[in-house]
Amino acid sequence: MELTPPAKRAFQLQAYGAAPSIDGVALVELRRHHDDGGSMTELVRLADGRTGALPGFEVRQANYSELAPGALKAYHLHVRQTDVWFVPPTDRLLVVLLDVRQGSPTEGARMRLVLGDGTSRLLRIPPGVAHGVKNLGVTTGRILYFTDVHFSPEPATCDEGRLPWDLAGADVWDPTRG
Repeated sequence: MELTPPAKRAFQLQAYGAAPSIDGVALVELRRHHDDGGSMTELVRLADGRTGALPGFEVRQANYSELAPGALKAYHLHVRQTDVWFVPPTDRLLVVLLDVRQGSPTEGARMRLVLGDGTSRLLRIPPGVAHGVKNLGVTTGRILYFTDVHFSPEPATCDEGRLPWDLAGADVWDPTRG
């Protein structure tokens, strides 16, 4: 079978292999315990502020964030802080990560993943990995997140910087079609 010239130029194979990874990023599958009244998910089990599922991460602060339907917040970047995110399985958030650390083994790598959407997972985002999120749901999206640095709005001690939302291209935020 021969394809038409426009189809031949546009044709590409669907990629089903493993998604690219970024050094220091971890995705931890969590177990949801169900009964006829609902469910419970253990997010972290701490010993002196440290979690066994994420070696080297010590919790200093827990936060809660909400995103309106369709809202896009990108890109955030921390120099010292590690984030660990949890999105409830009832929500559906697209997360994009960019490794902007010069000299990193995965410098320039990009990861796209959906959190929530029926799954329970923790996502560790190390310092120097830019991160953004888009609410793909029709209701408010929620993020529970843990940090190893206390938040400060003061410019002298603030560890949260910003990069343009379209740094990796505006189309990175579009749902996959095909």
